[in-house]
Amino acid sequence: MSFYEGLLFYLLAATAVLPGVMILFSRDIVHAAFWLLASLAGVAGLYLYLGADFLGFTQVMIYIGGIMILIIFGLMVTHKQKISLSQLAQKRLLVPAVITGGIILTALLYVINKTTWKPTASEEMEPTSADIGYLLMSDYLLPFEIASIVLLVGLVGGVYIARRKEREA
Repeated sequence: MSFYEGLLFYLLAATAVLPGVMILFSRDIVHAAFWLLASLAGVAGLYLYLGADFLGFTQVMIYIGGIMILIIFGLMVTHKQKISLSQLAQKRLLVPAVITGGIILTALLYVINKTTWKPTASEEMEPTSADIGYLLMSDYLLPFEIASIVLLVGLVGGVYIARRKEREA
């Protein structure tokens, strides 16, 4: 690994972790949503850096492009007054949270220390999206089409329910 590859990895890791820490210290729910957006972008960058292009672009399209925008618009449209996260926090949950965090940290450190890490070959990584696309259009075509029909039925049902309530009003 060259110096620049290591630097890029640590930069992407910091982009994924530091906004997550900033969520903990954020006092406004909208700011916390934007920090989550930055953290998800860092995770997508890590996926792309590691050669998992399909996962990286899926992270961008579904989480950043869809869910986070929905959360941010939902927060901005529904809340007229500023909501402070410090008002929502409950101090009685602090001790169980610290205990749970300590247990998880201990388990992670144990797994990291007991794992035999194998160095990877220095060969060029191939994109994964072509293989996934081939499998979706050959071996998994029927489940792919069934999922698309189920999503279409859900979309049509949502429109029908919304129009019915509109007519009743």
